[in-house]
Amino acid sequence: MLKVSCNATDQIHHALAQCRFFGPPKLSKTRPVFTRRKDGALLSCSPTAKGPVLAVVSDRSGSVGAEGGMTTRVETGLGSLADRLRLGSLTEDGLSYKEKFIVRCYEVGINKTATVETIANLLQEVGCNHAQGVGFSTDGFATTHTMRKLNLIWVTARMHIEIYKYPAWSDVVEIETWCQGEGRIGTRRDWILKDHATGQVIGRATSKWVMMNQETRRLQKVNDDVREEYLVFCPREPRLAFPEENSSSVRKISKLEDPAQFSRLGLVPRRADLDMNQHVNNVTYIGWVLESMPQEIIDSHELQTITLDYRRECQHDDVVDSLTSVEPLEGGEEIPELRGTNGSAITAEHEQDCRQFLHVLRLSGDGPEINRGRTEWRKKPTR
Repeated sequence: MLKVSCNATDQIHHALAQCRFFGPPKLSKTRPVFTRRKDGALLSCSPTAKGPVLAVVSDRSGSVGAEGGMTTRVETGLGSLADRLRLGSLTEDGLSYKEKFIVRCYEVGINKTATVETIANLLQEVGCNHAQGVGFSTDGFATTHTMRKLNLIWVTARMHIEIYKYPAWSDVVEIETWCQGEGRIGTRRDWILKDHATGQVIGRATSKWVMMNQETRRLQKVNDDVREEYLVFCPREPRLAFPEENSSSVRKISKLEDPAQFSRLGLVPRRADLDMNQHVNNVTYIGWVLESMPQEIIDSHELQTITLDYRRECQHDDVVDSLTSVEPLEGGEEIPELRGTNGSAITAEHEQDCRQFLHVLRLSGDGPEINRGRTEWRKKPTR
């Protein structure tokens, strides 16, 4: 037991020493430091410090590497207490980032499995930690030096999440993430989720991000300076969490026709829903979308896939309506519709196990769309 006379710092260091799981990761003494030339070549330099990789710093002084060109170096060291407690690090090639998370009791729902909001929050967390790990800003979502100088921020344009198996309370999930350029439009970030105990892939996700001026709130194309700053940390060849061919991640989301079959009206952002960019966080929209799902589906199915197209910002004083309808099949025929006025579901005799729905969030009173969504649901597994 710790003595009362120990100060807080001593107690923390003692706890770290007693708990290998949360201590700094053991790394090979020969772990290389990576240097990338401007042309994209990744060079492995001689090993330096024994600690984990904590920062990647762009050398914009014009210094020339062994084979010419501006370089970017990955620095090592033990860093802050937060760095030592965080169970994540850049991968060996420096082009992606992996981190482990324990599913906490407050992150699960009635089935004792993580909620989709928990999954989305973890994706956001590991993405931000990746950005910090390569030396980007800690006061925004992965803003580069040039972006901060021009008062630019990243905002989500599209999010697609597929969950094959929900992690349960106390499970350890390993998430790998990486980003890549999308021309002048913005960037793409992908994720793969694995059960750390088995190595099984339990989910995948992809997202598209665009730049916005924080003062004018107008979108802006990615300029060469910003591209140069983040492309050095992206894979040279496109790497996708899942192939886009025949993938629902790229399917256009149809407009939901009025009147919607299900609705939840008058949703108001809480103060806690605002993020560091002064608008409603993208994960909040997921919860709002699910608010208008029929209870019969919530009881019998679990969310398999969610896709959201973000069309406009939601501010703290906006009032939002959540609308949902069964999605028609490609031939125009609808998936068996839910009917009944007392909350019970009357469906076709051969109801499909998989159900699909269209969603829209819009400003209350027939206002403009905030986002469109599509969800796919599967029958809950028997436990």
